[in-house]
Amino acid sequence: MTGPSTQAFVPAGVEDLARRRADARAAHDFAAADVLRAEIEAAGWRVIDQGLRFRLEPMHPPDVEVAGRVRHGSSTSVPSRLADPATALATVVLLADRWPDDLGRALEGLRAHAPVGTQVVIVANDPTPEQADALGTPDERALAPIAGASPEQVWTSAPLGHAAAANAGIRRAAGDVVILLDTSVEPVGDLVRPLVAALDDPGVAVAGGWGLRSPDLRHFDEAGPGDVDAIEGLAIAFRRADFAGRGPLDEHFRVDRNLDIWWSLVLRDEGEGVPPRRALAIDLPATRHAYRGSTSLPEPERDRLSRRNFYRIIERFGTRRDLLLQPAAVRKGAPAPS
Repeated sequence: MTGPSTQAFVPAGVEDLARRRADARAAHDFAAADVLRAEIEAAGWRVIDQGLRFRLEPMHPPDVEVAGRVRHGSSTSVPSRLADPATALATVVLLADRWPDDLGRALEGLRAHAPVGTQVVIVANDPTPEQADALGTPDERALAPIAGASPEQVWTSAPLGHAAAANAGIRRAAGDVVILLDTSVEPVGDLVRPLVAALDDPGVAVAGGWGLRSPDLRHFDEAGPGDVDAIEGLAIAFRRADFAGRGPLDEHFRVDRNLDIWWSLVLRDEGEGVPPRRALAIDLPATRHAYRGSTSLPEPERDRLSRRNFYRIIERFGTRRDLLLQPAAVRKGAPAPS
């Protein structure tokens, strides 16, 4: 008989789906088994096959409370403000897991220059003890106010992938515009209002300080200010309403590499046959410092995850040369991009 192996408590409905899937596999009805797996995963569980038996595990770590602070196990467990009316000019989201000096430098720049109406959200992505100490405790509120308000903190109970951590922070956004700011970027002036102004144009879908251009959706190079094909994730701004309508970020992007390109194209794409919206790179009053990100991973792991991320771009946009400002001509007789 098929059935579950020893496991933690599982909702009866999920276990029923898993039993039906096991029966479908035993009958070699793999199409039905795939449909049932999708339903199990949509319910927040992962099925692990063990011969004719199976094991069910939660898809995400649980939420826990530590020292009076809730730590979230997934982005979707973070209470969302996305359906609420905007109450801020813009929301700046920073991800913090390590390198407290980098975070402190970025926050000091925002503290000195962010305009009134700027909300700051820090995602403490299962931070190191040093980073946790820098963020302070709920009672201490160690972080000084920025634009008149203390930064909001979202803590996780386990390390989330880059896209999932960003989603967790964006769900708390109260601003009409969301700015994902890497902690390697130091604001030396007001970078919020120029990005908000760029998005005042309804034809602009995404804006930022550093752009990318591509001839073929396979190779991307840095580009100067102006219209570009994609915006680098160092400082990338978009409308909260577009995130609600076109997001969330694909959480299969465990590392940051190529997520900025994918998200830029998602935001710009209006469908085949319809002119895409623009990506606009603008000069920002900011200094770039040493970039950490996925460079902290061992090179083989970084390369493997980067390739996976790139394949997601190709899978969705590989034939969409209409999204490029200056696509290279396809040589006669050469195969079309796939």
